Amino acid sequence: MKRINVHEAKTHLSKYLEHVERGESFLVCRRNAPVAELRPVRRERTKARPMGLAKGRLRVPPAFFKPLPRDLLDAFEGKGR
Repeated sequence: MKRINVHEAKTHLSKYLEHVERGESFLVCRRNAPVAELRPVRRERTKARPMGLAKGRLRVPPAFFKPLPRDLLDAFEGKGR
């Protein structure tokens, strides 16, 4: 792991973050004493949710499928200002 001082880290943070995004790690030191690590974050891989996961748990009332009133549609479309 490469060691960098605090001033170097502050001055060139964007450059070091690019390296971190590629998998590199850095040890940030103050007066040659380690104070922090700059390293990639481990991200958990999420599995895709299966289709129909909430089947039978939600009820959509029949009114949901009825057309909206004209004045409400006009308001959404910015008409009648």
